[in-house]
Amino acid sequence: MRLGYSLGYWSAGPPPGALETVVAAERLGFDSVWTSEAYGSDAFTPLAWWGSRTSRVRLGTAIAQISARTPTATAMAALTLDHLSGGRFVLGLGASGPQVVEGWYGQPYPRPLARTREFVAVVRQVLAREAPVTFDGDFYRLPLGPDEGAGLGKALRPTVHPLRTDLPIHLAAEGPRNVALAAEIADGWLPMFYSPRMDDEYRALLAEGFAARTDDRSPARFEVVAPVPVVLAESIDAAAEQIRPFVALYAGGMGAKGANFHRNVLDRLGYSAVCDEIQAHYLAGDKQRAAAAVPVELVRDVALVGTPDDVRAQLPAWRATAITTLVVQGDPRTLPAVAAVLAPEVDAA
Repeated sequence: MRLGYSLGYWSAGPPPGALETVVAAERLGFDSVWTSEAYGSDAFTPLAWWGSRTSRVRLGTAIAQISARTPTATAMAALTLDHLSGGRFVLGLGASGPQVVEGWYGQPYPRPLARTREFVAVVRQVLAREAPVTFDGDFYRLPLGPDEGAGLGKALRPTVHPLRTDLPIHLAAEGPRNVALAAEIADGWLPMFYSPRMDDEYRALLAEGFAARTDDRSPARFEVVAPVPVVLAESIDAAAEQIRPFVALYAGGMGAKGANFHRNVLDRLGYSAVCDEIQAHYLAGDKQRAAAAVPVELVRDVALVGTPDDVRAQLPAWRATAITTLVVQGDPRTLPAVAAVLAPEVDAA
């Protein structure tokens, strides 16, 4: 496994020390740094700004929301950032959820897998630059027909020659069908709440997607880039206490009741009853009780926690999974200590 670091998305403003964190990640041998977006900071700009101070580390979006931009605009941002970084950009895409897509972007959410399939197909056309981009799908049509708009739509090819026509595209996926779709049409998978206990099921879903591929991309080059909370503390319980609010937020507050895809992952891990309690407290506005309801066992299923020796003892199970890059989620001030613990287990590029 290689090692990455997640910068996430901003809360009320830019995270203090972010530039220093990115520079430190490269110096410590991390393979990649990743940004996110929800409905505040975007995923591309921080990579361009902070990434300009690096020379080796890969720069990835985990994730850029497909409803935030048209596929051609997304491809423009990707090819631009790939040139500026010297071929280090990774385009991570995700469908987000109905609350954000319909509430923030004002677009309908149904059929996210079909929409994603079309989106990726258009992006690949732009990056290939073999001909003017045309597409006639259910969600994206390029150009618009002569009876729509001004009737002057013209098929165009990007003026910029992409640095890499095979720029990697990764898909965020949590549901079984979406995981298989990532293996079918993408170059990598960005999971959420990966657990070694689910590895056999995930490998089967990836194999299903690989079998459905219609291009010549090799499954051997496919990446599984998993964000994993890592907290070093004096005990497993003390470390778990720091992760409970994060789990409670995603299980209880990230998505409408009955349409929370993050919670569904934890349901499949066997925590449905626990998630019912977490969600009830969270939706009632009691975030403290929601966090307190997160059991240590759940934290240990999806995170690396405890003393350095505790984390070292947990690593073999993670190394045996399909994960190719473990993306550390945690306090940037602990990066040197985390690297010292994980580095012997990581083949950093």
